[in-house]
Amino acid sequence: MIVRLAYGQGFLPIEFPDEATTVIEPSHRPGLPDERAALVAALESPIQAAPLRQWIGPADSVCISFSDITRATPNERLIPWLLDYLSFVPHERIVLLNQLGTHRPNTRQELEQMLTPEVVEHYRVLNHEPENPEAHRAFGTMRDGTPALINRHFADASVRIVTGFIEPHFFAGFSGGVKGIIPGVAALTSVMSNHGVTNIGDPNAAFGITLGNPLWEELRDVALRVGPSFLLNVTLNETRKITQVFAGDLIEAHRQGYEYVRASAMQPQAEAFDVVVTSNSGYPLDQNLYQGVKGMSAGVRILKPGGLLILACECREGVPARSPMDQLLRSAGSIEEVLGRLMSGETKPEQWQAQIQALIQRRARVVVYSSLPEEVLRACHLEPCRDIRVAVSQELNRLGGKGRVAVLPQGPLTVPYLTATGG
Repeated sequence: MIVRLAYGQGFLPIEFPDEATTVIEPSHRPGLPDERAALVAALESPIQAAPLRQWIGPADSVCISFSDITRATPNERLIPWLLDYLSFVPHERIVLLNQLGTHRPNTRQELEQMLTPEVVEHYRVLNHEPENPEAHRAFGTMRDGTPALINRHFADASVRIVTGFIEPHFFAGFSGGVKGIIPGVAALTSVMSNHGVTNIGDPNAAFGITLGNPLWEELRDVALRVGPSFLLNVTLNETRKITQVFAGDLIEAHRQGYEYVRASAMQPQAEAFDVVVTSNSGYPLDQNLYQGVKGMSAGVRILKPGGLLILACECREGVPARSPMDQLLRSAGSIEEVLGRLMSGETKPEQWQAQIQALIQRRARVVVYSSLPEEVLRACHLEPCRDIRVAVSQELNRLGGKGRVAVLPQGPLTVPYLTATGG
């Protein structure tokens, strides 16, 4: 059979043996027949909240946070429609704030691509500044005593609107919701505190778990301290069509949204596989290896111990080069050294991706098909894959032709789980 793996802005057609291969994808959800009408209806009749128009008085300032270029959120549709709905608010009283988290700033060209040139031309659009001490307000502390710092443009606004989309998330349970506030517009030090070794290593910091997940619960607690925020989240299918709109109360609207996603994304499997091939959902999520850990995390859930995990992740932006994750991986002699340094108390930005990669590599042999030079992959303690079909064939031959293969064409948009473990 030929399976098309999401890769970059296209697909990789890969041949797999019919008799040995199981293809695992989210249950299909059709796109809404009128996305804009559904969005307006959600703003007018939100979940456990007053209609958005009623939140805004004549002198109120509005901050709209939106997800950055590493996310598949259809900002180019959502944001212009939302601004049209808010046409009664003068432009100068609206700030659009990019939820960078700890990612790099987006360029003007990228912002125009994300939001449309018209929005960037006529509204104040800002990149969050996670490393600027002057850019934040304090809202108590994180559990370890680190200040909980949130971007001042968001914190000081009379009305806060958090936009984004909901998908499974490998350590926060699901994206969207409170993540649009922290880590979205939080200080680097606050994010590092929450994404520390203990929280990342907790078994409940995993796909599909919010309540009982110490990492997500802390994000929720900090986000609520900022004050009321209106949520506008959407769910998407494999072609980025909007399948549902969830608006209103920050917590309850998100809960209803992630339960909707759970029903389609969580895919039970009776037995583990010898080989798992996964994409990283294609562009924009597979822009770099940092994001690629998400695809690894989805695939390893149904892999036999010591099995072969193959990740297809384009990585057009590298690791990224000279990023904290790149420097951490390159400076260590082995993946075990990376883990040992983190467990001994060393802290660095982006350490959470390196920690998760190391934990995955304790359980699996990981090879990566990408545009990265082989020496870069090896410096990150990963094995390059030149041909996915050949790699699968060689592994099945090694197993005497008795191995089983799982393929996740949409990567971490699918969350497979073993029924014996319940997820």
